[in-house]
Amino acid sequence: MIVIKRPIITEKSMKLADQNLYTFEVDKDATKDQIARWVADKFSVKVLKVKTINVKGETKSQRRIRKFYKTTGFKKAYVQVKKGDKIALFETPKEEAVVTTVEGEPIKLKEKKDLLGRTKVRVEKGAVGAAPTTQRKVITGK
Repeated sequence: MIVIKRPIITEKSMKLADQNLYTFEVDKDATKDQIARWVADKFSVKVLKVKTINVKGETKSQRRIRKFYKTTGFKKAYVQVKKGDKIALFETPKEEAVVTTVEGEPIKLKEKKDLLGRTKVRVEKGAVGAAPTTQRKVITGK
């Protein structure tokens, strides 16, 4: 039986991840003990507490046809882990790199990946030996 279907990554869940509280969509028949064991095995963390919520499906209307339909509900689990333990799915890596220009001047770049895997590169304002024309934002990847 698949206990955890997917991680839920939203603004709220990312703020909760800073407090060692991670959010997952789980199977409707999964118990708190099964969820705790599965998370502890897969991510090698110590689980302190598990809270579950049954989210009801919404009733939505179609625009052109005057009919309603209902979306399916799901079960959500908040998993609290021991302080100091991290789950890598909810972390955003921050990296720094030093690049030299044609003239041989070093430029300090900060590279950061967002949740969708896109890379953003920013040139530091206080870069050593960088000319004012090279101090601009550069965004790569889509």
